[in-house]
Amino acid sequence: MDGTGEARVALWKKSKWVRFVITFAIAVLGGFVFQLIHMPIPWLLGSMVFLVMGSRLFKGITLYWPGQVRDTGMVIIGYTLGLSFTLSTLTQIGLQLPTMILFTSLLLLCAGAIAYLISKLSGIPFPTVLMGSIPGGLSQMITLAEEVKGIDITVVTFLQVSRLMMIIFCVPLLIFSPLFHVSGNHSAVAAAASGSAALFPHTLVFAAVCVLSAFIAKKIKMPTAFLLGPMIGTILLNLTGYEGHALPPVVLSLSQLMIGGYIGLLLDLESLKNKAKIVLLAILSGVLLIGVSMGLSLLLTRMHDITIVTAFLSLSPGGMDQMALIAKEVNGDLSIVTCYQLFRTLFIFFAVPPVLKLAFRSLLKGKKILYKMDKREKWRGEQDRG
Repeated sequence: MDGTGEARVALWKKSKWVRFVITFAIAVLGGFVFQLIHMPIPWLLGSMVFLVMGSRLFKGITLYWPGQVRDTGMVIIGYTLGLSFTLSTLTQIGLQLPTMILFTSLLLLCAGAIAYLISKLSGIPFPTVLMGSIPGGLSQMITLAEEVKGIDITVVTFLQVSRLMMIIFCVPLLIFSPLFHVSGNHSAVAAAASGSAALFPHTLVFAAVCVLSAFIAKKIKMPTAFLLGPMIGTILLNLTGYEGHALPPVVLSLSQLMIGGYIGLLLDLESLKNKAKIVLLAILSGVLLIGVSMGLSLLLTRMHDITIVTAFLSLSPGGMDQMALIAKEVNGDLSIVTCYQLFRTLFIFFAVPPVLKLAFRSLLKGKKILYKMDKREKWRGEQDRG
């Protein structure tokens, strides 16, 4: 190949649109394969798994998934979540607020204990492991890690992403296993298909509200703005009496693909040291967190009249959008799942960073004091010997 041909190939490989088309094709293939083998939420899991493998196989091309595509998927999920909220469900959620505070605190305390165990087993500093282990706080913890000295951002990112991917993959398998005795949401699919003719013009009104709400939420720096903004906008419009309609299954599948493709490209093993050791510890951390969530969900069903599936999805240490997708698939109570997940997200966003900063500052001060004491003891020893 001459110089001109090589330059064209190099330019072709660098083109964002070409890279996105290739990435999208891999993601769609993954969705089709997972649908054929009857995996739960196939377009989320299939696209995610195939892109993790694709990023390893196609090393000559850097796969690309625009953040705007993920944001669009989040807007669709936000609208779907907003439809599930009514005055009665909001009243029920208000009654469960003390329980939300209790179970969020318990889950975060357990995550801290698991992080301490992983730190002791791995030799990785506790602050780094803790930031990588806090459930549901990927973007917040990575941002905080950049602000705190001595934190290994690569390890934090890997632990957060690997935990998220593991939970997204394992929770549906658990939910659809004989342990929970559930089946797919065929009635919801049929209802969505039969009601698709009634989507217009109502959907255009909700679409405008959702997009506007997303940008307002982004402007005021709300966590997961493209999910929460449309959800809040849809709830407010719904409560006025202007009813929205369920989206067709193909649109929901597309939203799964949009989110799954983005998550699949987050995992970067190349920049990680001691890969095998950290991968094993990340798996251990994920398994322990899932086990804790199952135990807490059993306790939650004793305290409130909700199903084990709804309780487990409410307390699962994954993302709100992914847990909501699974809840919709298995006829879980979307409003309860969303509120528990939302409360934890807001708690992590507002309360956890200042607490961690204070704790790490105290830890660093303690280390400095110990260092000074060690130096003083050494100096005294030298004086005695002299």
